[in-house]
Amino acid sequence: MNIAVIGLGIIGGSFCKAIKSHTHHHVIGFNRTLSTAQQALSDGAIDEIGDEAALGRADIIILCMYPRACVDYISQNGKYIKKGALVTDSSGIKRAVCPQLSALAREYDFVFVGSHPMAGKEKNGYEVSDGALFEGASFIITPCGADEKSVETLAQLAADIGFARITLSDPEEHDRMIAFTSQLPHILACAYVLSPCCPNHKGFSAGSYRDVSRVANINSKLWSELFLENRTPLVEELEVLTNNLSRIVDAVKQNDKKTLAALLEEGHRVKQALGE
Repeated sequence: MNIAVIGLGIIGGSFCKAIKSHTHHHVIGFNRTLSTAQQALSDGAIDEIGDEAALGRADIIILCMYPRACVDYISQNGKYIKKGALVTDSSGIKRAVCPQLSALAREYDFVFVGSHPMAGKEKNGYEVSDGALFEGASFIITPCGADEKSVETLAQLAADIGFARITLSDPEEHDRMIAFTSQLPHILACAYVLSPCCPNHKGFSAGSYRDVSRVANINSKLWSELFLENRTPLVEELEVLTNNLSRIVDAVKQNDKKTLAALLEEGHRVKQALGE
């Protein structure tokens, strides 16, 4: 197949490299900065740099941009997309983009299937993209009314390039769970490193500091958009977290060892029961 990847940052670049490493598909790379696309071509991550004509030859189009930029791109370029082509996004939120992309699919007669690769790094840009980034990761698909064959085609591509688990969801469930599994930890990490103790951590820190603070190395522009577009389920999770923290704070303030131990043991039991 001809596969077009729009946006050659860490996710788009990794898609290109993984597809070239694991399949025989023809990869067309599109990027706002031409020098990045030229570097991808030189690296062998793509077979050609895309233009309007190349977009019209694509069987699959993978949008690897900020959520709103994905919608804007298709709004502006939908007329060039081949009828029946499969278009997917890689956005970390779904309710804010899936309805609009589904509507554009009906308007321009292509098939839209939402998706979200659960992989990444703390750094951004094509230079840190990696063909092995998706090895063993989960790939979430939100069918959004697409036909079963298109969903299977996307799932097979994901499996071919290293994803170990394909999860089907709808936009509402996706955003609710992502608020907990992804967005909340990023907020927690940022709040944690805002402590005045943080600059002096060297010599006093080990694995605990590293694990909690790791994702504070954040793309603030992207994650602000993700947080605000998903604010309702995210606020719900933040309220649960702050309530749990308040219970622990109160137990410590009151020197209540019994309550504190019970709260800690409750967390231990939950984690242990999950076995991961």
